[in-house]
Amino acid sequence: MDRPPSETKGQVLVAMSGGVDSSVAALLLRQQGREILGAYMRTWHNEDQRQPLGHCPWEEDLQQARSVAETLQIPFSVVNMIDRYRRWVVTPLVEGYRNGLTPNPDILCNRHIKFGFLADYARELGYAGLATGHYCQKRTHADASCDLFEGVDPNKDQSYFLAYISQSQLQFAQFPVGHLKKPDVRALAAEANLRNAARKDSQGICFLGKVKIRDFLSHYIPDSPGPIVDPEGHILGEHRGLHQFTLGQRHGIRLPSNRDHEHYVVVAKNREKNHLVVALEGSASAFLFRRRFTLHQLHFIHKRIEKPCWLLGKPRHRDPSQSLYFEPLGPNSAVVEFQNPPRALASGQVLALYDEKCLLGGGIYV
Repeated sequence: MDRPPSETKGQVLVAMSGGVDSSVAALLLRQQGREILGAYMRTWHNEDQRQPLGHCPWEEDLQQARSVAETLQIPFSVVNMIDRYRRWVVTPLVEGYRNGLTPNPDILCNRHIKFGFLADYARELGYAGLATGHYCQKRTHADASCDLFEGVDPNKDQSYFLAYISQSQLQFAQFPVGHLKKPDVRALAAEANLRNAARKDSQGICFLGKVKIRDFLSHYIPDSPGPIVDPEGHILGEHRGLHQFTLGQRHGIRLPSNRDHEHYVVVAKNREKNHLVVALEGSASAFLFRRRFTLHQLHFIHKRIEKPCWLLGKPRHRDPSQSLYFEPLGPNSAVVEFQNPPRALASGQVLALYDEKCLLGGGIYV
């Protein structure tokens, strides 16, 4: 897809995280002559110092974002989303793990916080759009409806994380860097003397920082010890809580490898018996690779798929698109059958659905 036409009407609020992508998004809009406001969202900052629940480097992020705004000579504000983030992202994340699921906080944040409350804030100020540094592209049709496409850079495409945004949210959104590749974004930032031109991309969940997910969850979910068993039910050891494990995990099980140096891999979690089921690597594949899945909480960004058809799906963000057969069961559920079974898909994860490079929406694995 070629460079999209500039959307030249109205003021734009730019969500500036302190990273180079959102900074260049602001830069490009500024070069187009747009009137913009840079906004940094305060989300999770561990306000309660009595409980070390993760360190988000928000002060450095805020400093970087403010510096870029000063360089671009644009107004800048800080928007407090801490309470909303806790309610709509952190709490569902914790409750999901408590119930044996594996939620995606980035998808929750995009739907409820960034393209939800922050977009509402922009509308209240009279702005005509919300711009972000996501690597994806929007196509607007004659009737003002929109479709969302993968970014040009296949290594940085972030469309997966937008599988649950609404049509109205997409219409209000702008993605200035979606037509660029990452090296080009850094080159533009360097050319404009932005201080974060060479800054490393953030990894993982912001509010966790370097804290492991299981350590974070331990502050909310008490240990519930139970047996570690093999697929035949033989007890091999004891776990501290099923919420600390996910399918396909091979580290942190605390079981010795066998004489052939094969490690144990998590292949199932039995919540009724509180059993963690593991198998040696050589035999784990028979349990981890499934072809057929049920999806629930189906969501479509533009047009609903109502008839059985072949589609593409991304089982996870880093996974390539895979061919699958999609069969609706009702308005909110469907069965999908992969042509090539993916590995270790866990309940609660999101499958993003595509028509070629166009993101249709998504569903949650049961």
